[in-house]
Amino acid sequence: MQDSLIALLHREVLPAIGCTEPIAVALCVACAKERLGMEPDSITVRLSKNIYKNAMAVGIPNTGMTGLPIAIALGATIGNSKWGLEVLRNTNADSVAYAKAYMQRVPIRIGIEDNAPDMLYIHAIAEKENGGQKATATATIQGEHTNLLPAECEQGVCRQSTDGRPTVECTVTEPLGEQQTTAELTLRQVYDFAMSVDIDEVRFLLDGAKMNIRAAEYAFEHKCGHCLGQILAKQENGIFERILAYTSGACDARMSGAMVEVMSNSGSGNQGISCSVPVLLYAEHIRATEEQTIRALTLSNLTAIYIKQSLGRLSALCGCVVAATGSATGITYLKGGCYDEITYAIKNMIANISGMICDGAKPGCALKVTSGVATAVISASLAMEHSYPDATEGIIDADIDRTIHNLTRIGHDGMRQTDELILSIMRGKEPMNR
Repeated sequence: MQDSLIALLHREVLPAIGCTEPIAVALCVACAKERLGMEPDSITVRLSKNIYKNAMAVGIPNTGMTGLPIAIALGATIGNSKWGLEVLRNTNADSVAYAKAYMQRVPIRIGIEDNAPDMLYIHAIAEKENGGQKATATATIQGEHTNLLPAECEQGVCRQSTDGRPTVECTVTEPLGEQQTTAELTLRQVYDFAMSVDIDEVRFLLDGAKMNIRAAEYAFEHKCGHCLGQILAKQENGIFERILAYTSGACDARMSGAMVEVMSNSGSGNQGISCSVPVLLYAEHIRATEEQTIRALTLSNLTAIYIKQSLGRLSALCGCVVAATGSATGITYLKGGCYDEITYAIKNMIANISGMICDGAKPGCALKVTSGVATAVISASLAMEHSYPDATEGIIDADIDRTIHNLTRIGHDGMRQTDELILSIMRGKEPMNR
């Protein structure tokens, strides 16, 4: 079990540049281009509704632009699929200028796949007129932001030929699969693992938390999004305000398209920020040992991963609810809490902000992230006093795992119609496409 959970953490906690939905689209387009073997002169992408929703208004790193067309153009021109969620890390002023010109001369078609096989689905078609013949290559991402599904697969490497020519090989990430990841995992196992794992095996979580702190510090020095982090930093009076300022600042930087790297969780940079920044800052505040800090970060990140397994990568439920719940467990542990107190903190979180909707990735996500981590701090404090809702209240169950799955059932199943309505409202505004 320990080895599989270590592998799970390494798989789900990854560095990323930019919001993961448009970046995943750029990744898919980059792979299609590489399979084509040349720069396309026509690109079509078909997206699940949730991918479309999360890519409409978010900044694309180093471009000063928002939305999918520029992300697609960069993926088709300078994107490198081998870099995964850092596919656009070579973006600079020259490449952005080229991509903007590319957008003007190359048809880029963006549509919704109404019957997509997964809530996270991206299909890219790259075409090129070559010697009077049209060469075509495709790429598909499904289930996870880096899970490229090939037409043919040989020992984990996909190969696709177009017009009789071999093309670039693209690494395929095998999907986790529910049986592999969720069949045995419980909160007790999450807790026991976090308390017993060799910290050297998960030390990268501390490095990731520090990476996210640096993203916040960038936002303090630059105008990013709604500047929520800057504003809160000016009003800092103690650890509570410091946690809010740094968490929102890192989100400001990421959502505005700053060229900063963050450590993500379950395919989301905002979730990675919410899982790590509050925990690290609180650990520093109480002068926790390095071991205590790493165990708290392990507990926080793995709790979020556990909840996301049954909720799904994308839903109408805001991911900050999940990630902030992770932070609540990490802070509770740092306050001296054990397993019981951690279950109380989770129940406080679920009883409080379980109805927060996701209406797409955007600068305003910093507001929701801040609300989530503020609730996490409060929930941890209440838990240490053994104050929490009992099984007579709402969706709270006496059993903590059933409580968690009550939340994820609502987000995954109960809010599907909410998701449709949210997207309908968003699509009724100014069109995303040029």
